[in-house]
Amino acid sequence: MDDGTLHTIGDLARLTGLPVKTIRFWSDAGVVPPTDRTPAGYRLYGQDAPARLGLVRTLRDLGIGLAVIRQVLEREVTVAEVATVHAEVLQVQIRTLRLHRAVLRAVAGRGSTPEEIEIVHKLVTLGDQERRRLISDFIDSAFEGLDVDPGFLATLRGAMPELPEDPSQEQLDAWVELAELVQDDDFRAGMRKAAADQIQAAAELGRPDEQDSRRLAELLMERTAGAREAGVAPDSAAARPVIDELVAACARLSGREDGPEFRQWLLRRMEIGSDSRYERYWRLLSVINGWPAPSMGPAVQWLIAGLRAG
Repeated sequence: MDDGTLHTIGDLARLTGLPVKTIRFWSDAGVVPPTDRTPAGYRLYGQDAPARLGLVRTLRDLGIGLAVIRQVLEREVTVAEVATVHAEVLQVQIRTLRLHRAVLRAVAGRGSTPEEIEIVHKLVTLGDQERRRLISDFIDSAFEGLDVDPGFLATLRGAMPELPEDPSQEQLDAWVELAELVQDDDFRAGMRKAAADQIQAAAELGRPDEQDSRRLAELLMERTAGAREAGVAPDSAAARPVIDELVAACARLSGREDGPEFRQWLLRRMEIGSDSRYERYWRLLSVINGWPAPSMGPAVQWLIAGLRAG
């Protein structure tokens, strides 16, 4: 119950632990107005002032401005409404801070020059549409004018980097590396060369059935994974049955006979198409989008080594 006792600013400072200067500033802002004044002109505050000051302090600690606090205290808006809006603002600020942190960590890890700092910052802060455009530009540049399998292009265009609202440092680092990779002229040229080689092979042999190609890929991963886990080196005698099985499967899919000529042809095709950066491209996409990591790279490299060993 209000007993009519009035508080001076000094009283409020002792009751709340707030500095006199802060209370006076808030009073001037109208969030804790004085109830009366002494004959000498000193401010006096009512019994509700300590509680009011406590609420103001809490809202200020949450980053809410005095103008909005005044609206709350005057019942123009509710605390719930203010909290909802402020939470959304904080979410944006948190994302921005995370992006800034990602830039600083990337810069620290690379020992970047001032020019590289600007580039990394731009890459990290790109929006969804800008990220998609960067990948689309890479696809257009690498495969423009080539009679590429439409299914292959559809797979590439359907696999766009989608950073979540709250990306991890690993995802942000992966995006920076992917963005740099797709802008690398040498990588684009390598992808174009591999695509042109695949087109030539398709012209010679026809395009293989998609399901048959998938089964061959599964067989390749299964057999080479078993060999690697058993410690079988691709150039060893123990590897020959595995290599023979896989080459025979490749020959059937290609409609050709297994033999020295086919093996040289297959080795050339695999070497051209086995740029480790292509595997890296898909691995980085997997990190960004939270997909299972691809595993064809080690399988292909094992078989290439076996074919080279003869």
